[in-house]
Amino acid sequence: MSLEPRASDAAGGRPGLQVDLALSFGATRIAAAFEVQPGCPLAIIGPNGAGKSSVLAAIAGLVPLDAGAISIGSRRVDALPPEHRRVGVVFQDYVLFPHLNVRDNVAFAARMRGSRAAARVAAQPWLERYDLVSLADRLPSELSGGQRQRAALARALAADPDVLLLDEPMSALDVEVRAEMRTELAIHVRDFGGATVLVTHSPADAARLADSVLVLEAGRVTQRGTLDELRADPATPYVRRLLAASDD
Repeated sequence: MSLEPRASDAAGGRPGLQVDLALSFGATRIAAAFEVQPGCPLAIIGPNGAGKSSVLAAIAGLVPLDAGAISIGSRRVDALPPEHRRVGVVFQDYVLFPHLNVRDNVAFAARMRGSRAAARVAAQPWLERYDLVSLADRLPSELSGGQRQRAALARALAADPDVLLLDEPMSALDVEVRAEMRTELAIHVRDFGGATVLVTHSPADAARLADSVLVLEAGRVTQRGTLDELRADPATPYVRRLLAASDD
């Protein structure tokens, strides 16, 4: 697997993400336009069926656009296959390769570019960074939810992406460990420093992991701002109910 060159911003750092898309999800027509600056994570919140995960899938190249464009820095990527977009994805259920141990899961991107031995060497710093060294020989089925999350994040970031996508990263975790894992994940997201988009139903996730929130309802953007701005002036009944409700 070969990667496209990184499209850095004018200052030479990581590039931002620009999205202006239209796509179909079942009977729902989705239209969304937004930008995400590097180091300023965006949370997409909305009811079930609003199209949140479809937006992430479109950015990752897993579903085609009906119209519009997706750019990472100065590089337009919507016509590129997923492996050439420099996008890392942590799926809702983590989707680790069940037949590979943690080491080989994390080494997967490097393995596509070279030998297995070289890939395992390249994976070692990521295993150390995410406290996975002692778990390196375990299969995903032998890991806890938090351990699977760390392994999935390490696999995504070991591919050296420009954009990180997180699809409901807390939903597969037990309630009692979510607060701890939010804090841990927030540290990793800040350390990544690139353009990050998070899909969640939870204001607590958005508050801990993102700088701003985009609300998607029935395939349309109904509001964007910080959580404080949304609380002060909710644009729809859904936003009002969501932010008034207690959260975990």
